[in-house]
Amino acid sequence: MREQLREKMAGEIALSDEPGKTIRKWREQFKVSQQDLARQLDVSPSVISDYEAGRRKSPGIVTVKRIVDALISLDEMAGGHVMKQYTLANVAEAVIAIKEFSEDVLMTNFLKTIEGENLTPQVQIDRHLHGYTVIDSIKAITSLDSFDYLKIYGWSSQRALIFTGVKFGRSPMIAIRAHPLKPAMVVYQRPEKVDELAVKLAEIENIPLIRTSLDIPVLIERLNKL
Repeated sequence: MREQLREKMAGEIALSDEPGKTIRKWREQFKVSQQDLARQLDVSPSVISDYEAGRRKSPGIVTVKRIVDALISLDEMAGGHVMKQYTLANVAEAVIAIKEFSEDVLMTNFLKTIEGENLTPQVQIDRHLHGYTVIDSIKAITSLDSFDYLKIYGWSSQRALIFTGVKFGRSPMIAIRAHPLKPAMVVYQRPEKVDELAVKLAEIENIPLIRTSLDIPVLIERLNKL
């Protein structure tokens, strides 16, 4: 698990448009202060502060790896509590299904498979997906904490988050808007009515928002064939 998490963290920071904010996110997830991280890296706390605030040039891959290794090592010295929470065996009750594709799947093919209706036609869908997660939106609202939220992304955020039990679709998009980690696509399964705010937030985040009327068993069966 250590290596998988290490690769996930390093990849997310390196590929982020705002690596400093992503470094801060992971540092806070590990409950490590800037001072403790700086001490582990043998640098001044101002170096960490400058990276996180974007005042210093984005760190190269070597520095990113050092930061990731330092966070994991500090957690291991404290008993590895954060590492344990990232074990996929502990996927939150809210997650109905989660899968990584063996090969990248075009968004257009994904839409055909789920008979999806694109509610944000101005957002480009000429991209690929690496996987999907089907989420019970009611249970997600009532039970997901910050660690569980990260678990729904599996090993890649380049995935479709499929929400069931959606009425108007505001809450999922507000949660996505507020979190630095974004999915590549959001799907609402049989929503009652999609609120204009949900569509607007999806457009702002440049995330395709899709509606499907398939029942959950049929939806999952089709997705498993991709």
